Amino acid sequence: MCIDCGCGTDPNHSHHHNHEHEHGHDHEHDEKNSRTIRIEEDLLAKNNRLANNNRTRFSAGQLLVLNLVSSPGSGKTSILERTLTDLKKQIDFAVLEGDQQTTNDADRIAATGVAVKQINTGAGCHLDAHMIGHGVEGFDLAATDILMIENVGNLVCPASFDLGEDHKVVVLSVTEGEDKPLKYPQMFQAADLMLINKIDLLPYLRFDLEQCKTFARQVNPEIEIMELSCHSGEGMTAWYDWLAAGVARKAARSAIKTFPRHPPLATRHAPRERTTKE
Repeated sequence: MCIDCGCGTDPNHSHHHNHEHEHGHDHEHDEKNSRTIRIEEDLLAKNNRLANNNRTRFSAGQLLVLNLVSSPGSGKTSILERTLTDLKKQIDFAVLEGDQQTTNDADRIAATGVAVKQINTGAGCHLDAHMIGHGVEGFDLAATDILMIENVGNLVCPASFDLGEDHKVVVLSVTEGEDKPLKYPQMFQAADLMLINKIDLLPYLRFDLEQCKTFARQVNPEIEIMELSCHSGEGMTAWYDWLAAGVARKAARSAIKTFPRHPPLATRHAPRERTTKE
């Protein structure tokens, strides 16, 4: 059950009756509300424990973990496809794909040659830390630089569930409307980076790019913002540089406690030059 949307609650329970009449079951409502809060708190506490376990495991392997979140149709999978195609010779990736049904997105990622697993949540509206802990089984994490987690398309529930990631990256396309950060503030507050996608369509839309960025910073003054088009390639270099810098920072922090497992990142991760590994 999510604390945001209430999925998982009893579908037969309805509160459509009015309460103008006098009745004596207020205490029953209080008990139910209290019980629901306790369940939600227990659920999130358990998830946070598992997320911390994931984070410890990922950090030990110098692994940069990104949780990609957005509403459906923003272009997360298309951004991933282009990123993996362009960078897979410089950076070692693994991908977890989250959807309620089908393996469509995982099939697209598999076509790039990158290791991928599909997680189907059924009626669930988000991934959780338990799914991620089991999802990475079988991946060679010691030989992986970045784990990309594409969450279920939903701007509500994934905001509350820590997966053990280093950063949430929220994707917003220019076809969605510039006020999304105000409508779904919790997600944009939780994100470290916002990718504004499909900017090649700006000439054909009534989308106020600067207003969108203002709204995002109104909700989260610290959020970093990039504009890109995974179709035309505009802005992708800045995104690639951000990824390479993240891998370098993660390795540098880990090197304090252990010897680096890779050659210097300056020679391994150079997305602009498109160099290949020996």
